[in-house]
Amino acid sequence: YTVETEGVEQEDWQNGWRKYYHPMDIGSRLAIVPSWQEYDTDRVKLILDPGLAFGTGGHETTSLCMELLEDLAAEGRLQGPILDIGAGTGILSLAAHLLGGRQLRAFDIDPDCGPAMAELIEFNAHLLKGTRPYDSFVGTLDDPRADGPYTGLLANILLVTIQELLPRMAQVAAPGGWLIASG
Repeated sequence: YTVETEGVEQEDWQNGWRKYYHPMDIGSRLAIVPSWQEYDTDRVKLILDPGLAFGTGGHETTSLCMELLEDLAAEGRLQGPILDIGAGTGILSLAAHLLGGRQLRAFDIDPDCGPAMAELIEFNAHLLKGTRPYDSFVGTLDDPRADGPYTGLLANILLVTIQELLPRMAQVAAPGGWLIASG
């Protein structure tokens, strides 16, 4: 066998992906903006620095969940306790808070999500005016910190995981509550 090699021009791979991540308008009220870009808009801007945790808003499942949160906000249905299952960066919890939701709790099984959620809150401190948008933890739905009742549940996770967790979701949900699930 003959092997041929070819040199590749040196590139900043760590930051090169940033040129592909741009501000995104979500629904009618929200915009997700990378931390390194300016974006002039009248929408509520969620500042995000995509990292290791899932939840940049660019995936259709996330943007659709955010659009449904806008609908619930318009109906005044974000007022009770809300649980974000598999929160990733915490973007859905932050969006729910910015749309008027209170008493939010978010968790994920991935240890990288804890720092990602804290970073998202830090990037958006200017919108939060000293309030803490949600409590968060690394854990599972069986963790006592996830015990309800919750008037709303968010689950933007794999379909198979949603199916596995449905019985437990029913246990932590308040009667007449809502579920936004996508994956």
